[in-house]
Amino acid sequence: MFELTTIMLKYDASVEKLISRIMRGSSRISGSLRAVPWRQPRSMLWVAVTVVGLGFLIALEVASRRYGARGPITDQAREVIFAPRSGTVLYASMALMMVVLTWRQRFIALGAAVGIDVVFWLVRWAVGAEMMFGNGALWVTLACGVIAVTRRTGRDRVLLLKGVGLALLLVAGRKTGYAWLLITSKTRPRVLDQYVATADHALGNPSWLAGRIVAATGTVGAHILEWVYIQLAVAAVAVALYQLRHVAVERRFPGHHLVRTFLVIGLLGPGIYMIFPVVGPVFAYGADGGHWAVADLWPDTPPPVGTPQRMPFDEITPRNCMPSLHTAWATAIFIHALKGPWVLRFAGAFWLIATLGATLGFGYHYGADIIAGVVFTLTIDMALRSLDRGWDRSAKRFVVYGAAVFTAFLASYRYLSTEMAAHPWVFGPLLMLATASVVYGYARITRLSELTAVPAHLPEPRREPQHEPQHEPV
Repeated sequence: MFELTTIMLKYDASVEKLISRIMRGSSRISGSLRAVPWRQPRSMLWVAVTVVGLGFLIALEVASRRYGARGPITDQAREVIFAPRSGTVLYASMALMMVVLTWRQRFIALGAAVGIDVVFWLVRWAVGAEMMFGNGALWVTLACGVIAVTRRTGRDRVLLLKGVGLALLLVAGRKTGYAWLLITSKTRPRVLDQYVATADHALGNPSWLAGRIVAATGTVGAHILEWVYIQLAVAAVAVALYQLRHVAVERRFPGHHLVRTFLVIGLLGPGIYMIFPVVGPVFAYGADGGHWAVADLWPDTPPPVGTPQRMPFDEITPRNCMPSLHTAWATAIFIHALKGPWVLRFAGAFWLIATLGATLGFGYHYGADIIAGVVFTLTIDMALRSLDRGWDRSAKRFVVYGAAVFTAFLASYRYLSTEMAAHPWVFGPLLMLATASVVYGYARITRLSELTAVPAHLPEPRREPQHEPQHEPV
């Protein structure tokens, strides 16, 4: 009996040890699974965004090929060897990538890019090919991606890959925009310019007024506005470089910065083009529209108020007016530049004002497009800020309100344009008041969030040295 009891006790002890080992092993396995990066919610979100982005690029490539043009993937791949469409954008994207590098690495990268461009320049000059710079910047960006995969590990690899991805996203966004513009001109044969032009009477036809002002300034004013209009991406990179200036030291990107807002605007804006196709006053009412134009009225004579209807237009001109993405991007530059030094704030304000003058003064947009672009940007930027800092009640209400105002703008332009033109002193102030309410709400919420924000890295409290109490000897 004693032996049987001893055997049972040993058996219970062995079973208990086995169970404890299994429990320790399962906890170790679950801990390792939790440590796997791709199981983290943010990592899984980035994986999903990457897959969706690649699918979107492939779809645009197929659609562009269908209409006899190169898609964004092919167009970008050609620029490894052939002359780029915009060397400035490629160097600006490389500058974004270099925020993750040390100063020594930045000088090496810039020198390599310039050296490669000099070689390409000499070869093209010798064979009589098209002259353009930018290949060197693209080569250096791609080389940094290869180095990140083959020579870096851990956080250094992730940081360098983020920098390369940021640069390539900027370039891909521009190529995607070109493909979208082609698709809008091919798939939307009829445009809604007569509706927007009629509704624009409520705002006083600002495009016609700005067009006459630009014409009065002569070639100097036109050239300045044209340069600002074309080089919008350069201004965005300047503000983004200021926001990302500490990335190489802190070894991480900030949660919210201009590039994110820029890319989301470019992603969502062309979808609105497909819903609300508009070519702009210089085409629909000006000489640039040829025989497709209603009449040659811009910028001297405002269009008459009549019964608007859809009008056919050519298959070349992009339907890229509603909303004005140039205004949207310039607004994003301005609101992100407000946190910088006075030079950056002044540059952001100048770029916004000059962009508004160019979009209206060159006849590319109506006034209705401008206010829609402002509301569009502030709503998107608030949503992205909330994704980083957390959704509170005020942010949720603002995003819903901004989306409702933007939708109301589009609906009123389409279905109330005649009434808006007939009662400009009613609808004009209403449009401006709705826009001002969105601007005020954005400014108020961002100011309050900055006042109540908790720094990410709080300094540790200083601890006073503690002295042991001295006891009198007994």
